[in-house]
Amino acid sequence: MYNYILDYLPYRSSFLFIDNITALDENGVTGDYTLKGDSFFYEDHFVGNPVTPGVILTEIMAQIGLVVLGIFLIKNMDENEGPSMDDTSFPLLTSTDVSFFQMVLPGQKVTVKSEKQYFRFNKLKCSVKMFNEDSELIAKGIFSGIIKDQPAKSIG
Repeated sequence: MYNYILDYLPYRSSFLFIDNITALDENGVTGDYTLKGDSFFYEDHFVGNPVTPGVILTEIMAQIGLVVLGIFLIKNMDENEGPSMDDTSFPLLTSTDVSFFQMVLPGQKVTVKSEKQYFRFNKLKCSVKMFNEDSELIAKGIFSGIIKDQPAKSIG
């Protein structure tokens, strides 16, 4: 129902960490991702005992909990209220503060739930949590980001 928003994400293939968006409104988003056992980062992290790197878990939380919500909010703004979202726009993560409580193994499905704290002056701040299939907390944090337009490329 909400997966249309994935068409606006600037990620493809090996760096898209969203399978489904199951809830989305002006106050938050919920989505999930199943970690694929053949993902590039498992080969060397850790050899013979693969564990999902914290930076990948952070990226999953940011893509679902911040980028999807930010794009949704901008796409639903009145043109006179603020920025627009087009092919020159891209999300920038400006800060995170994440705590981890469990490891995530290849093949595990994680669910991310995000609640908007504020969205003003083109900056979004959210409280984001990640859960396993048993609804146990894997990680939680505060994420902030902005949507920027790419600078025009110079011809030279």
